[in-house]
Amino acid sequence: MSELVEVPKDQLSPRQRLVETAFRLFYEHGINAVGIDRVLAEAGVSKATLYRHFATKDGLIVEFVRLRDARYRAWLKDRVDALGSDPESRVLAVFAAIKERCQAGDFRGCAFGNTVAELADPDHPAHQAAREHKAAIRAYLAELLTQAGVREPEQLAGRFLLLIDGAVTTAVRDGCADAADEAREIASTLLRAG
Repeated sequence: MSELVEVPKDQLSPRQRLVETAFRLFYEHGINAVGIDRVLAEAGVSKATLYRHFATKDGLIVEFVRLRDARYRAWLKDRVDALGSDPESRVLAVFAAIKERCQAGDFRGCAFGNTVAELADPDHPAHQAAREHKAAIRAYLAELLTQAGVREPEQLAGRFLLLIDGAVTTAVRDGCADAADEAREIASTLLRAG
C-alpha cells in the first residue's frame, strides 16, 4: 500500500507538491528530522509558497497528519471490504490488513503514534489530530463490531485498537509482521467471548 499520490510531480499544484513532499519525508524520516528547507527543495517551491498556504511548519505537519488519516482510513475500509465477506470476518480482516501494511516496503510504523511520540505536547495541533485519528479508527472498529452483533462494541473496539497498536509497534521493533497474526488470534478469542 502506498499512500502517496500517483500523479507526476509536474501535474501537481505548488501546494500539492509541498504537501505530498512533506507527506513522504515526514513519514520516512520523522517530523523533527526533516527541516522545512529540505521539504521546500524537494517540492521545488519557495518559502513564499509555504507561507501562502501554511503559517508555520506546524501547519504543514497538521496537514500531513490529516491527509494521512484520510488516506489511511480509506485504505483500511477498502482492504476490510475486500478481505471480509461477512460481519465477523470483516472485523478480523482488520488484522489481515494491518499485517499487509506492516509488510509494505515503505512501512515505518504508525504515522500517528510516531507523531505523538515526536510531538509529545498534548496541546500541539498535530498531536491532537493524531489522537483524533485513533478515535476515528476506534469508532470504525466499534461500527464493525456492532455489525457483527457484539455486546458492548465500544469497549471491545478499545481492546482491538490496543491489539493493533501493539502489533504495529512489535512489527517495527522486530522487523516482522507476525504480531498481526497473534493479535488476530487474540481478537478472535475476544470476539467469540463478546
